[in-house]
Amino acid sequence: MQFLVLIESTADAAFAVDSAGRISAWNNAATELFGISETDVLGVKCHQLLQCSDDDGLVCSEHCMVESATQMDLSRTNFDLRLQTRTGKVWCNLSTLLANDASGARHAIHIVRPREMRKRLEQALREFVRIQTDHGSHSFPLPSSITSSKPRPYIKLHLTAREMEVLKSLAKGDRTKAIANQLNISSATVNNHIKHILTKLDAHTRLEAIRHAENAGVI
Repeated sequence: MQFLVLIESTADAAFAVDSAGRISAWNNAATELFGISETDVLGVKCHQLLQCSDDDGLVCSEHCMVESATQMDLSRTNFDLRLQTRTGKVWCNLSTLLANDASGARHAIHIVRPREMRKRLEQALREFVRIQTDHGSHSFPLPSSITSSKPRPYIKLHLTAREMEVLKSLAKGDRTKAIANQLNISSATVNNHIKHILTKLDAHTRLEAIRHAENAGVI
């Protein structure tokens, strides 16, 4: 199958998940990263194996963000999540694309790149921004990798009213639980809105989504 050739030829850790959430393909780099062989993972539920989490805790479930992306027919999405690897929980970036096998069944292909150090730097910068904002200071420079003087015209700006509420709360530095309390919704629902926001703003992190939205004049 073509998508199996893609997975096996990828130098990064890569695996596929079928429409039922079961792992359907697994390459050698994934075995090295996660410390589990292909024989042991095929047919296993993805969320049970990887135990994905973000800044606010566990996010994997039977109905995960990838299912939402599939239902929205988004061919490519990116997420930063902490995954259970051979050495413990590690921040990774997951690039996800959808592909059909020879029978026409759809699979979500995940390409995994560890980014622990970069994520820690982003978290430290976000905390620095929050502290500076709390003290009313806006005079510090931001790295060019975080901000840009040019708008991003390719950003998909079809945000729902609820997603705009969540995005504005994120821009104020609110965390998931605080947003959930403000909007009278669950933390899981907030996380789902955030995943959709990241996808639509072509962002890997919450901070990056905020910067893209600011550059595009959305907030």
